[in-house]
Amino acid sequence: MPQEHRVQTRCGILSVSVYGDEDKPALITYPDVALNYMSCFQGLFFCPEAASLLLHNFCVYHITPQGHELGAAPIPSDVPVPSVDDLADQVADVLDFFSLGSVMCLGVTAGAYILTHFAEVRGNGQDPESEIVQACRSLLHERQGANVWRFLQAINKRHDLTDALKKLQCRTLIFVGEYSQFHVDAVHMTTKLDQRYCALVEVQACGSLVTEEQPHAMLIPMEYFLMGYGLYRPSQHESSPRSTLSPFCISPELLSPESMGVKLKPIKTRISLNA
Repeated sequence: MPQEHRVQTRCGILSVSVYGDEDKPALITYPDVALNYMSCFQGLFFCPEAASLLLHNFCVYHITPQGHELGAAPIPSDVPVPSVDDLADQVADVLDFFSLGSVMCLGVTAGAYILTHFAEVRGNGQDPESEIVQACRSLLHERQGANVWRFLQAINKRHDLTDALKKLQCRTLIFVGEYSQFHVDAVHMTTKLDQRYCALVEVQACGSLVTEEQPHAMLIPMEYFLMGYGLYRPSQHESSPRSTLSPFCISPELLSPESMGVKLKPIKTRISLNA
């Protein structure tokens, strides 16, 4: 079970759920608009193989945007709507609260923007409606619309980070579903980042929420990515994440040793739809 913390930030109280041994390296997550860590990252972190890759190697700090917690009451209308700068500052406050230094970050869409902005400041379809879409619709009905609107307002007022991306020294692994409406944006983003530090993974048969739709497809790229940091330690009690995947999930010729230890060039995963 996670340890639930209420963290006082400069822009209000934030809910942070902590999984694992706090002596391990830190992994910070931030969900997309209208989601919280359960609805955005449950598929990835409940995947048995993810325990070997993530929970075995990291202490995970799930940040939930204000008002997105389960059962959250409406935020009073007289409370100012935060800016994206405020949201990034909240991430910094979370790190200060837990006395964290260097961290790994995992964000989805709007959450990825917030964590990217934080890194800059701090560090320098057409398919039939799937069960996941239906689940998200159900979750949206449960969420306080006014609270979601507050977060959406902050994201809609975001400033363009494009020009600053070349200066971003954080190594970055970008996942995008081949059917995602943000596919073009993800590809464009990789052209703006320093190619020595950036890699793109396109996940087949997937929309915009890779962490829920195809969590298995994330494991091998993340394993190689973490190896580049020296942070991946195979569990003695768990099998490697590769053991349950087809060895042809990623072509060996697409991997070449570069600045990330083993860098992933722009690739497509190969997931069997009949599995």
